Amino acid sequence: MQTRMSATGVARADDYSAAMPDTDLLFMPAAKAAALIRAKELSPVEYIDAVLSAIERAQPKLNCFATVMADEARRDAKAAEKAVMDGAKLGPLHGIPISIKDLVDVAGVHTRHGSAIFEDNVATTDDVVVQRLRAAGAIVIGKATSPEFGVKGLTDGPSFGITRNPWNLERTPGGSSGGSAAAVAAGLGPLSLGTDGAGSIRGPASCSGLVGLKATLGAVPFDLGRDAFANNIYAGPLSRTITDAAVMHGVLVGPSDKDPWSLSSSQRPLSPKLIGDDLSSVRIAYYELTANPRVAADVRSNTRAALAAWEEMGAEIDESPIDVDWIEYEGRILYQANFAVFCEQYLPKWQNQMDPVLLAFMDRGSKFSLSDFRKAQYARTVLFRTIQRVFDQYDFIVTPTNSRTALDVTHDAANDEVVVDGVKCGITRQGWTSYQYPFNLTGHPAVAVPSGFGKDGLPTSVQIVGKWGAEADILRMGALLEQTRPWAQHRPDKFLES
Repeated sequence: MQTRMSATGVARADDYSAAMPDTDLLFMPAAKAAALIRAKELSPVEYIDAVLSAIERAQPKLNCFATVMADEARRDAKAAEKAVMDGAKLGPLHGIPISIKDLVDVAGVHTRHGSAIFEDNVATTDDVVVQRLRAAGAIVIGKATSPEFGVKGLTDGPSFGITRNPWNLERTPGGSSGGSAAAVAAGLGPLSLGTDGAGSIRGPASCSGLVGLKATLGAVPFDLGRDAFANNIYAGPLSRTITDAAVMHGVLVGPSDKDPWSLSSSQRPLSPKLIGDDLSSVRIAYYELTANPRVAADVRSNTRAALAAWEEMGAEIDESPIDVDWIEYEGRILYQANFAVFCEQYLPKWQNQMDPVLLAFMDRGSKFSLSDFRKAQYARTVLFRTIQRVFDQYDFIVTPTNSRTALDVTHDAANDEVVVDGVKCGITRQGWTSYQYPFNLTGHPAVAVPSGFGKDGLPTSVQIVGKWGAEADILRMGALLEQTRPWAQHRPDKFLES
């Protein structure tokens, strides 16, 4: 590529975009942008300026940022550019803009947890995963919105309003990492750090046409866990490509002395079965339904197209694998009771300013007994062992990621039933996102990858679940699908033109 060099010797973003539209720069994969920065063909300063300008235009429509760190990002971009010119050793994400979900601490910046309760809470230190991203050269551009304490599968709340999906502004980008998903889908930085406590990375990825990775329990430390030993919450990437997710995951992994699961965590090497594109030795267990009664016809069709692509490469697909009790009821006990106990302290002062969905879940959770809770914990162990039995016979579990495309932004996650092809199917965790939470509870790695578009023009997604520690394998399966059925070229054009 021929570019006009600036006075400092680094190509400016406007030089680069002279050969392509501005949107191509914004939608460039992180891996490619990092390579251009290393080659002095793209200036981190001008790249960050382009992204911040795009955020300024998009934020009033999407409301996907809780905080925009423009001054800090420009400062860090200047330091990143100097490092390039000085010939310093550069990390894999050097100069790459990234947003951080508002549940994760960034030093000197508000961590509001999507709540009025923490309106004045300023973090004093970076969380361990933010430290690792910065060490890899990433530039933090802002905090992405989250519903209060990450409680639900949509992203809205009394303290900040509604976050919208760039594919259709009347739909949700999912939750609880919805701000992260909306930002990446709209080209406001190629990467975002989300968290996933019941599908909160994979669900937004599904709604927004992205890759969303939930790693194996302990692979990426979660220092925020209030109950580290019973943890089912994970930090991980949202991106537009498998490569970007893999690079970011590689930056995040490793032990932390605050997370006991991380201290003995290890990653499996890529399975020899996946070295090439011949999948003749690969067996896939396909579950079209889990705890949900229905899946939309367009989601089913796109999921089966993904299965057919792997089958064409030689994979064996089994549609009648081992029966699994997906413990929807017991999972609900664990989820709602935890919120009831954790948030009880805030009710006397803050109840009138808290999310009604959170309050409804707390109320339901408070009605479960200690016996109910312990039985639910036992059921979690049974589910884990059942999934281990599945992996005795199969290499992967594949499901849809959501049962249908993104819900309307007005959907009440506590009370409204999810409608799938005209049929009411229960509230969100029963009728929409039921494929996701089981693997938070078992700890197995799972990645959501785009599978196409629904009849309403919104993205659909397939979930690939792997053996314990097998992130490399599920990412490889995603890469093979991406190669056969590419998706990153699609952009939310109506939003971009509006």
